[in-house]
Amino acid sequence: MRTSVTFPSAGLKLAAHLYIPDNEEGMPRPALVVGPSSSGVKEQASGLYAERLSREGFVALAFDPAFQGESEGEPRGLEDPTHRTEDFKAAVSYLATRHDVVDSERIGALGICGSGGYVLAAAGGDDRIKAVGTVAAADVPRHFRYGGDGTQDPEVFQGMLEAAAAARTAQARGEGPQTFPLFPTTAEEAFARGGEYGREGFEYYCTPRGQHPRSAKHLPWISVDRMTFFDAFQAVDLITPRPILLIVGSRAVTSWMSVDAYQRAQEPKELHWIDGASHVDLYDKNEYVTPAVAKLSEFYKTNISAAAEKLAFAG
Repeated sequence: MRTSVTFPSAGLKLAAHLYIPDNEEGMPRPALVVGPSSSGVKEQASGLYAERLSREGFVALAFDPAFQGESEGEPRGLEDPTHRTEDFKAAVSYLATRHDVVDSERIGALGICGSGGYVLAAAGGDDRIKAVGTVAAADVPRHFRYGGDGTQDPEVFQGMLEAAAAARTAQARGEGPQTFPLFPTTAEEAFARGGEYGREGFEYYCTPRGQHPRSAKHLPWISVDRMTFFDAFQAVDLITPRPILLIVGSRAVTSWMSVDAYQRAQEPKELHWIDGASHVDLYDKNEYVTPAVAKLSEFYKTNISAAAEKLAFAG
């Protein structure tokens, strides 16, 4: 059962879909916050994972971040790492108030792609999140600074910072929000710019495979300088002793970011590889999503339940 809900995040109203298992027995249940891929919305990968995990017995909340999708915030499409982290905490707060369906002592979180970075940052400072999972995790600021594969020329990001500064001046002159396109116009151009990784991103976000009219296609330039100071993995060591599961495709060019997060994290932690999957394959391809969901379900059932049992025993 899916219902549309809203909740506040740092003064803005966020839109979300709440997935509740059809079988009402066992309520209140363990619950999961599920964050979307970069530029994605709740109707895309995060909604797919939330729906699949609700079949496994979890209440699951897939939300649109502030400035994106059906959520409030101007300028549209803004990528504000600090606010994105706050959105996860706000989503946890919403679930913690839903005593009719959610056991507030059994809340976990899942981040896909860019949300995989933000969920680690949120969990580092919010111990209400009892278990943390990621799928194809990417630290968006790191992606912009170093490129998807980590080999980008530093001059590229420096040029983007200069453009962001000019955009701020233009906006101050009353010229309105200055934006740039996230995607090229054709799959061939996407491949020329970013190889197979670039083409896959284009095919998911810009073709019937996964496109959605509310998914962001342009990014305000002022997003770029907000990324310079943000490190999604900085507080990952603070998550311990809560468990972390990082799921990554064996062919994903972004896998180095999940490996970095894993190396920074403390036990208990696991880096789980999905054989043959690329970064974008894990968004929607059933042959890769199915084993990822099975692993996540096992992880949350073991660790969220264990957390609640330990709390009860301690009390």
